[in-house]
Amino acid sequence: MRTWRVFREFFLLGWISFGGPAAHVGYFHRRFVGTLGWLDEEEFARLMALTQFLPGPASSQLGFAIGRHHAGLPGALAAFLGFTLPSFLIMVLVALFAARWAGDRLDGVVQGLKWLAVVVVADAVWNMGRRFCPDTPTRGLALATAVSLWWWPGIVTQLLALSLAALIGAGRLKRTVETVSRSGAVKVRPLLLFAGLWVLFMLVGGFWLPRDFYSAGALVFGGGHVVLPLLQGFVGDRITTDAFLTGYAAAQAVPGPMFSLAAYLGALLMPAAPWSGAALATVAIFLPGFLLVWALADAWRGLASRPAMAGAVAGINAAVVGLLLAALYDPVFRSAVAGVGDFAVVVAGFVLLRSGKVPLLWLVVGMALLGWAVSGF
Repeated sequence: MRTWRVFREFFLLGWISFGGPAAHVGYFHRRFVGTLGWLDEEEFARLMALTQFLPGPASSQLGFAIGRHHAGLPGALAAFLGFTLPSFLIMVLVALFAARWAGDRLDGVVQGLKWLAVVVVADAVWNMGRRFCPDTPTRGLALATAVSLWWWPGIVTQLLALSLAALIGAGRLKRTVETVSRSGAVKVRPLLLFAGLWVLFMLVGGFWLPRDFYSAGALVFGGGHVVLPLLQGFVGDRITTDAFLTGYAAAQAVPGPMFSLAAYLGALLMPAAPWSGAALATVAIFLPGFLLVWALADAWRGLASRPAMAGAVAGINAAVVGLLLAALYDPVFRSAVAGVGDFAVVVAGFVLLRSGKVPLLWLVVGMALLGWAVSGF
């Protein structure tokens, strides 16, 4: 029953989680910490800190870790399947029927979902800022991270900011925390599988499709936007630029992980069996990051209970709030708000969400319908 509950919760979130990784963190925090209580703030913070430093899709890895925390490895797999399945289905259909779906009304729906993304990311900044930035040093780290990314956007700045925040936290934010009894050692089998699959794909020439997508998932730091140039480098000579950009645009508009672009590309790269190609590419690109979470999550739980490491986690989480704040402005706010009318809709949506009286699903539907209606004028 627990595994089914995990699948159901993540499947529902997979249909409404618009806005990219920053928004997904907000959705997960609101649902699994605030509403369901599957894990507490400290455990959520530890898992979030771990996924920030591993290659792969950070928000999907966080979902994988939450599912594993609640229902073991079956729960982790159920979380991945549930959260990824909606975007997988949409992206394969885009690959098969993209030319028939263009139109102003569809653009209006996308605009409405962009408004929703601003609301959700702002809510995440508000909630997580209150929890992870309780004092002047942590607020300073968050603000410094945001300003750094506004001035020098890019994955290098992000990694430097997280690394510096960890060092500062370990030295200045040491905390006495309760020892975690469920900690364990690094799991060797997932690490061996991670390395063994990579070697296999590299050595066997017939496995070019899983090789390319597995390599992209193993090499990318920084989430969905960063994997796009990697994938274009791997498969750009096999599909047209227009086809790739169509998939890129669709991946930003659909709910769920942006790594679902792999489903679109896999379908195009295996036109004789598009669903099989999509499934193979999707599993290949997500697998490296999930193997690393499986291998390191238990050991990380124990390390994060030590005073210096707890301080490093506090610094990382403050920096993550800064990352969310930076993402709230660019690209989320800048891509969604072009005038006073857009701003008014976003403010109204934020007030409604914070009131707690309007279910998130209603807000999703309302924003999509409003964008659709406005596009007709």
